[in-house]
Amino acid sequence: MADATARPAHRLSTLFEPRSVALVGATERSMWSAFIIRNFKDFGFAGKVYAVNRNGSDVLGVKGYASCREIGEPVDVAFLFVPQSAVLGAMEDAAAAGIRNMAILTSGYAETGEEGAALQQALLEKARELGVTFWGPNSLGFNNVSASAPVSSIPAAFPILEPRIAIVSQSGATASELNEFANSQNIGTSFVAATGNEAQLSLADVVDYLVDHEPTRAIAIFSESIRDPATFARAALRARERQKPIVILKIGRSELATQVAKAHTGSLAGDDRVFDAVCERLGIIRVYSTEDLIITAGMLAETGPLPKPGLGFISISGGACTLVADGADSVGLLVPPPPPETAAALKSLMADFASAMNPLDVTGAVMGDPTMLERIIPVAAGAPEIGLIGINIAVPTSEDSAGLPPALTAIGRAVKGLDKPAIMVTTTTKSLTDVTRAAIREHALPHVVCGIDAMLRAASRAAWWSQTLKTPAQGLDPERGIVDAPPPLSSERAVLDYLAGKGVPVIPAVVATSRAEAEAAGIEGPLVLKILSPDIAHKTEAGGVRLNVAEADAGAAYDAILDAVKAARPDARIEGVIISPMRQGGVELLVGVTRDPTWGAMITVGFGGVLVELLADVAISPLPVTRGNVTGMLNRLRGAKLLKGFRGAPAADLDRVADAVVRIGDAALALGPKLESLEVNPLIVRGDDVEALDGLVIWKGEEE
Repeated sequence: MADATARPAHRLSTLFEPRSVALVGATERSMWSAFIIRNFKDFGFAGKVYAVNRNGSDVLGVKGYASCREIGEPVDVAFLFVPQSAVLGAMEDAAAAGIRNMAILTSGYAETGEEGAALQQALLEKARELGVTFWGPNSLGFNNVSASAPVSSIPAAFPILEPRIAIVSQSGATASELNEFANSQNIGTSFVAATGNEAQLSLADVVDYLVDHEPTRAIAIFSESIRDPATFARAALRARERQKPIVILKIGRSELATQVAKAHTGSLAGDDRVFDAVCERLGIIRVYSTEDLIITAGMLAETGPLPKPGLGFISISGGACTLVADGADSVGLLVPPPPPETAAALKSLMADFASAMNPLDVTGAVMGDPTMLERIIPVAAGAPEIGLIGINIAVPTSEDSAGLPPALTAIGRAVKGLDKPAIMVTTTTKSLTDVTRAAIREHALPHVVCGIDAMLRAASRAAWWSQTLKTPAQGLDPERGIVDAPPPLSSERAVLDYLAGKGVPVIPAVVATSRAEAEAAGIEGPLVLKILSPDIAHKTEAGGVRLNVAEADAGAAYDAILDAVKAARPDARIEGVIISPMRQGGVELLVGVTRDPTWGAMITVGFGGVLVELLADVAISPLPVTRGNVTGMLNRLRGAKLLKGFRGAPAADLDRVADAVVRIGDAALALGPKLESLEVNPLIVRGDDVEALDGLVIWKGEEE
């Protein structure tokens, strides 16, 4: 009887799980042929392999055919590594043979510039015409390690370990290096992919496949850009639902790196702060080094979600304990002190001169009585705020470094009964070996993380990710847009009136079109007068603002503004002068919405007025946002204390502020995809009083 809970096969399963592969372009003289054919032997591929070349010659023991059509048997994947001029013909031949999946190693496409991009577009159009799916071009391929199915020149890393993490890289050489490093850390790979130019299938497609790939417990991504953000976002949310961590190293953070990325793959790197916000929304762990990418994914593949954010650290070295105490704060990792009852229990188990703290230095006393560890570890792990136990005792890496076998045995017995994850931690970064693996098996040790600093960063990110799983998931739609014919909103007052209609608190105002109307405005002073013109965004620079104007002087201020503006901008259309009450004191915030070309509408909150350019203290999030999102953004600002009653000022009502920001974001979304940006600067906050004082809208294609 069929399993009713079984998931249907993924649309890419025949590509990524082939039972037969045709090597198109294989020859005895080809370096690529040697690499690729060796992989089938190294991985123990149980399917059929065919060599296809012009002469139909056998290649390195693989039966040869002059074309895919001559094979005469069904083939799941054709791996093309012919010269570029022959790729289209090879694709047509494979399609004629009924092959629906292809991977293309051949380079010389979009990564080379405009001419190569045109060739790549022709390749894509041919694939659509033939109804085939292809991976690449300019790709080293992929190794489905867990299925012993390589379609790649990326070599195996030996020994082939039990599968744990998948590596997806937009750089082929980096994919190979990451695979080797994972092996050196005793982290088995389930799937290793180099996506190349992603003309048809993208990094997002393979991530989507890996979400349901049972041997993969965590996904490690090396990325230059995300070409299919909608698919990527959906896959990330599915991974979150399955509690499968995604760890990403996205390069291109600097201006120089952006240029390198363009030269390397034809990618366009997006704004780095926007990508941070996207990762936070989707529950993706972001790292900044290749080592952290693998170590973090490898640790989470073993621990899964942490039940609590706190680390309990146990060592025979006081120096290691101090390293943890010093380093935890800098990465935002909680190392909570044991509660009194736990501290008392620990004290009773330790030497008289030892201190029951966290990090816990069990001292050299355990050298004389290794079983002490077996008694101490469960007590330390039982503290309520501890979600991960790290045990710092040397593991052997060579026959000469035998370690402390009795202590290791005690650790293995102790962690077996824990109801929360534990890891071994080496003080320094090192490569783990067959000797290490034998010790792990012999003593039933938990996963080993090499290097205290790397462990702290991995544990901090694991704690953050684990906490995100406890909050409701929020989707991300980069293509979202609601209204196709937005209102014109050509002036500041029109923007504020629009926002008021969407529930945003805005400052009251009167628009005067004559001196007499200014004098009869009926607003108690002091006043602010500002020019109203669709052609003037920066009013102060054009002389179009007067502050602290007495009611009796409103007419004179009106005339002065018109005279100054006409002199500075004689071409500008003038629709009047806005008269509002002067607001003094409080905290000025900027709330801006922009449309990122990759990720869609993003909202930025920071300190406004002149501080926005001086401090650049902002937080960013994809739209839409909730009150909770906005409160978190406000608390992340470096100047957050200004909102909490700094130096006697009234504390801001953060719920009201958050509500106003949410409404501004929703109002911006309602303007649809033609909106380039909407900005409220400032949104002034004085205790529970929140008001938008100025608003600006820019449409796509419109000069500011």
